[in-house]
Amino acid sequence: MNGALGLIEVVGMATAVSALDAACKNADVKLVGCNKVIGAAKSISVTIQIAGQVAAVRSAVDAGVEAANRVGKVLTAHVIPRPHEELDKLLICFNEEVDKKKTEKRSKKAEQPEGQSAE
Repeated sequence: MNGALGLIEVVGMATAVSALDAACKNADVKLVGCNKVIGAAKSISVTIQIAGQVAAVRSAVDAGVEAANRVGKVLTAHVIPRPHEELDKLLICFNEEVDKKKTEKRSKKAEQPEGQSAE
């Protein structure tokens, strides 16, 4: 990965969406991943991962944190300039797990008779 990787971890999806919206409006960055963790800070945390040029990611993370603080709680934010190529493998692994869980959830929902919800 050229450039930088920015991470913003927040409590709740609305806070994450607000952070991402502000980050993407502030600078030329792209969302490269999103992870949900149940139990972080005794709640559900969402970590958004954005990538772009170093200065753009720094600016976007700052804007995202500011917007997220207006909506909810920011747990942490960090910018990794010029991350090692091995980090790409970790992000791919995280995103494959998220996709796998989504597919499993859809399969369970499709197997349920109408009117019942999958748990």
